Amino acid sequence: MTIANYTVNLQNIDWINLGCLIWFFTCWIGYARFARHMAKKSHCIASTMHSLRLSWMEAMLKREQRIADASIVSNLEKNVAFMASTSILVLAGIVTALTSADQVSDMLSSMHISADNSTELVQFKLLLLAFIFIYAFFTFTWSLRQFGFSGVMIGASPLFSKDADQSEYEVLVRHGAKIIDQASHSYNFGLRAYYFSMAALSWFIHPIFFVISVAIVVWILYQREFQSNTMKALLQVNQDLKQLNKKCD
Repeated sequence: MTIANYTVNLQNIDWINLGCLIWFFTCWIGYARFARHMAKKSHCIASTMHSLRLSWMEAMLKREQRIADASIVSNLEKNVAFMASTSILVLAGIVTALTSADQVSDMLSSMHISADNSTELVQFKLLLLAFIFIYAFFTFTWSLRQFGFSGVMIGASPLFSKDADQSEYEVLVRHGAKIIDQASHSYNFGLRAYYFSMAALSWFIHPIFFVISVAIVVWILYQREFQSNTMKALLQVNQDLKQLNKKCD
């Protein structure tokens, strides 16, 4: 068999499925832009964690022993590395299914759960899943590298001194938190890809179910990032820490 046997014929994709694809990327990209915009003017997990990272960098500069800080970064790297490795394993499964798309199509047809089970459309849906996990792999590995950079930054940071220029330490705190922020954002982008991949699976059942699943994923992401009890607890912790720091000063 040649690679040409597995090339998706786009002419066989009807307008309904094309609309589903547009809806999928509109929701995915649109939510990412919406979340970034809302984080600048309302409380959410991203904005609250950024404030906590600033507090972390300020406390880190005052510690002679930074083993705990290095351990935190190391644990974060392990989480990201696990997700990156999982993406490769999922990709391997998708490629295997892609080489047997005709069998997958026959299986779905026998289950009577899909409106269109043509081999070409099954191939296209599998390619969409492959794209999602390729994207997730790249975002996770970039996050992994950035956490590595933050570890070097922590090791290279000088000990805080009251006699030194305070503005220099403020710059170091701000940029140090920014590096960890960017690493966390990349990790978050990869996790969102996993969420939307779950919605993409529903496309094998029916286009309408797929559209509804994508909308549900957007709602879940919004609730967890902007309205969850965890976000509210983190916000309260952040406010309490700021008050305690003021009293200590």
